[in-house]
Amino acid sequence: MTRRRRNSWDRFKSGISVAVAVVALSVVIAACGSSSKSSSTTTATTASGPGAGKPPVTIGDKNFTEENILGQLYTQALQAKGYKVTVKENVGSSEIIYKALTSGQIDMYPEYTGTLLSAIANQTKEPASATAAYQEAKAFVEKDGLTLLNYTPFYDSDALATLPSYASAHNLSSIADLKPLGKSVILGGPPEFATRFEGLLGLKQVYGVVPTFKPIAIELSYKALEGGQVNTQVVFSTDGQLLSGKFKLLADPKHVFGFQNVAPVVKKSVLVAEGPAFEQTLNSVSALLTLHAIQQLNAAVSIDKQSAAAVAHQFLVANGLA
Repeated sequence: MTRRRRNSWDRFKSGISVAVAVVALSVVIAACGSSSKSSSTTTATTASGPGAGKPPVTIGDKNFTEENILGQLYTQALQAKGYKVTVKENVGSSEIIYKALTSGQIDMYPEYTGTLLSAIANQTKEPASATAAYQEAKAFVEKDGLTLLNYTPFYDSDALATLPSYASAHNLSSIADLKPLGKSVILGGPPEFATRFEGLLGLKQVYGVVPTFKPIAIELSYKALEGGQVNTQVVFSTDGQLLSGKFKLLADPKHVFGFQNVAPVVKKSVLVAEGPAFEQTLNSVSALLTLHAIQQLNAAVSIDKQSAAAVAHQFLVANGLA
């Protein structure tokens, strides 16, 4: 990491005034330093607690930093209660991981409510609010014997980022401002963005934006933008890199990217088998995940290069859940 990025991150941590849980997180993340790369599987080490004697559970997560962190948070919190848990990391996009859930390869995973509606339910009408998105997503998964647990205070939607110099040269402040630029807009994003309504389909229908699309792996998003491979890039609104001030997000006033709070998607049969403490533990983790908290967690992994497992552990310890 460059000194400039580290100073930006340090200033953010020192200047922020939020809940005690997040302040505690800042302290322990700053203190824990670099950690070894996390294993793709983690198993319970506690032989007592409400999870003792219950069937093993497999949690999946998708293929990017925030999902890896969420997977570790839920996994380690359950392990601290004595549940036997394994986490499968980087399963894939929503389309892939939902099939893994319904086919029995995993028992649960953290999902974004709006993405579930657009990518899995193939819904093109945007919900009116975050609550409506959650209720509609929950109703949809229940048809498959699943349910959604409580959703997080933070939401993380796709967003379009540019370099400030490009935005200034073309007077860009909103996604709508890209329309006159036509195919000269080289838009980078994950491959699935090309076929989603909360992607190229929605950009065209809602904003009339028809860019030249270039598939870019999620982990290369900011390198592609800074390196000039693209002039606009799909990013996540909670990315730690956005704390640096080096990138400009274009406003989405028509909410083409929907409402994206996170909620664990869980098999109903698993909830019955594991008992009430299982659901209570997962909801306790979700309740702590404010926007400030998830940005700090993301930055600790993506910028400070700590492992998702180590960062999740420090957060849970600071909040009395591990």
